[in-house]
Amino acid sequence: MASALKMQRMAGLARALVPLRKRGSLAGQFDLHLVRFLHAGLPVLAAKEALVKLRKKTGYSFVNCKKALEKFDDVSEAEAWLHEQAQKEGWSKASKLQGRKTQEGLIGLLQEGSSAVMVEVNCETDFVARNVKFQHLIQQAAIGTMVHYQGTRDQLSPYAKCFLNSNELSQLRIGPDGSLLVDQLALAIGKLGENMVIKRAVWISVPEKFFIGSYVHGALPEGNPSLSNMMFGKYGALVICCPSEPCEKSDFAELGWRLGQHVVGMAPLSVGSLEDEPGDDSETKMLAQPFLLDPAISLGQYIQPTGVSVLDFVRFECGEDIELSASE
Repeated sequence: MASALKMQRMAGLARALVPLRKRGSLAGQFDLHLVRFLHAGLPVLAAKEALVKLRKKTGYSFVNCKKALEKFDDVSEAEAWLHEQAQKEGWSKASKLQGRKTQEGLIGLLQEGSSAVMVEVNCETDFVARNVKFQHLIQQAAIGTMVHYQGTRDQLSPYAKCFLNSNELSQLRIGPDGSLLVDQLALAIGKLGENMVIKRAVWISVPEKFFIGSYVHGALPEGNPSLSNMMFGKYGALVICCPSEPCEKSDFAELGWRLGQHVVGMAPLSVGSLEDEPGDDSETKMLAQPFLLDPAISLGQYIQPTGVSVLDFVRFECGEDIELSASE
């Protein structure tokens, strides 16, 4: 009975709108569209809730989310279609923007136990570098690198350092669906509208008795909780150290931070040895350089009383012009 009454009311409304339709008025067109919408039996409130939910979950525009829901009644199907369209759009934008310079961006550092990853992702502007979506792409690259090497740890030497270049990174599979990192890059380009490059990454793993000192300079303030396991900045360093005596790695957290800070600030080219004579600011051997936090002594003189040996280091500077090839 209620359904029949509803149909009668809509039919009456449609008849009332006929003169407006004949006159071609905008109001008539709008109201006819409303009648069709009501006639379709779609609950307005539920449709709005689905639209808001899809917009919040995917981050795509209301226009595109509305288009997806018009195509698919199922929200999950609409979401999948949105991702597919965004990826296509991203590839299109990536092709158009490919020649544009990407000298901005961030270094991302991820450390888990006795392993660490440092990755560089570039974009065109610092504005995009501060966007959570861009930082999430860096996180995906870092996690993808970490997972890629997890299964090879036992096959490598006790101390392992492995680099991945841009082409190798693009083929990493990430997330529960195993999608390629290059596809996620396309999605990010489609959303943010700038050229981006996942430039390089390094993975380091050390034995239990070693520790990895880490430091990121120009770090961003803490923001999104989903990125809490990452550190972001314009410069980053990992320093591989070996204490003379077994101890808790937490005891050397501050020392590792200071060593990483020195590497970022002084940009050494090699480790050197404790026997090297202290040099001046032009010195390139790490242990012979003036210690960044106390230039009156060399770095070697600073660490000697701690009983810690520095074995190696890696330094990334965002935007530096280098050729990187994979090595293990």
